[in-house]
Amino acid sequence: MLSAGDDAPDFELLDQDGQPTRLTDFAGPVVVYFYPRADTPGCTTEACGFRDAWDEYEEREITVLGISDDSTADLRAFAEKYDLPFTLLSDPEGEVAARYDSYGEKTMFGNTFDGTFRNTYVVDGGEVVAAYEGVSPEGHAEAVLSDLEAREA
Repeated sequence: MLSAGDDAPDFELLDQDGQPTRLTDFAGPVVVYFYPRADTPGCTTEACGFRDAWDEYEEREITVLGISDDSTADLRAFAEKYDLPFTLLSDPEGEVAARYDSYGEKTMFGNTFDGTFRNTYVVDGGEVVAAYEGVSPEGHAEAVLSDLEAREA
């Protein structure tokens, strides 16, 4: 897991509309959250948390990027279904997630497979300023916002 003070690996991925997006496209704090699968219960709870707190994120000029190994078409459907106002990025091979220690072997219902871990990083100026490992989807967006507000104080 990357830690505060580590360099944040730059990346370029396609967003839900098929447009290339780089981490370095954004100034100021960027919340980079990794999630396992679009339109599943936990991932929907987490995404809707960021959506519901969006006005506060936007007011503080904080960018939110959600990354999963879903296809761009699946991300577009997810964003439209839940009216998500932030960018979702497709990492189909988990290469970016792996660079952020957020991809690897998982076990569910006795099956082992590779997948995305639910981790979040806050990046500012190319540096990780906060890291959250194995987050709980409920209330996560509010917790990140609260931590960022405390950091500003």
